Amino acid sequence: MLDVSYDPLEECAHRVGRVLYEVGDAELSRRVEVEVRAELDAIEQAGLGDLTGRARQALALTRADASPVQVQAADRILNRDPLGGASLFTEVEPAAAAIAAAHWLQAAADVTSETTGYETTQILQEADGIEALAHETPTLVLERLELGLSPYETVTGLIRGAMVVAEGRIPDLDELLEHVSQAETLARFHDDPGFRSALLKELRTTPLDPERPAHDLLEDLLGGIRGCWLIYQEDASEDDGDFAEEVRAEANARRERLT
Repeated sequence: MLDVSYDPLEECAHRVGRVLYEVGDAELSRRVEVEVRAELDAIEQAGLGDLTGRARQALALTRADASPVQVQAADRILNRDPLGGASLFTEVEPAAAAIAAAHWLQAAADVTSETTGYETTQILQEADGIEALAHETPTLVLERLELGLSPYETVTGLIRGAMVVAEGRIPDLDELLEHVSQAETLARFHDDPGFRSALLKELRTTPLDPERPAHDLLEDLLGGIRGCWLIYQEDASEDDGDFAEEVRAEANARRERLT
């Protein structure tokens, strides 16, 4: 008889152990043990915010949590350039970078709203008329931030939902049913029979790419900051201030809201 673990990760470890037992090579077993220990140490290192060495693998992965050290590192990058930069993708864990980007997006939207008179949740849709933007997700983030959620709560909530979808499940059935009901109600006022089908096809269980949710969210949030800049540039007069400086001041003034 053979006990099999219901935990897939644990069972994979058991399978490796069984193979090593069958091979019966002490030196091979020692080398595998050294490699496994190095990987576990790298995971712990990444959790503490140090992405050097093997821990750099974390840059390619999505976690539903984020190291405060990594969030602060991303915040410093955006403080240097509020429009972002390549180092957000090459030096910082994606979920942490997205949390910082959400904070800076809110600052950019508030500055743009004060300068142009647009509501913060309308800015990115207006910017889409200037330059094609994936405005739906950053607008959703702004809406949740306005409801009082922190950047950490907003970003990790969206990422967790996408990870649930990646497992083939529905993260929030009540919300999905509400969207279906709204689509059905709207379709009743149109004679076109294809309108209902078109509305329902637009429904999504997550606004993110389930295969790379944190990276996808980070890209959209940085696009949102750029969208704010586009509207600011279009509506600002020559006497208005510098966008980057104003956003920097706004983000630094509300740093306690970052997490």
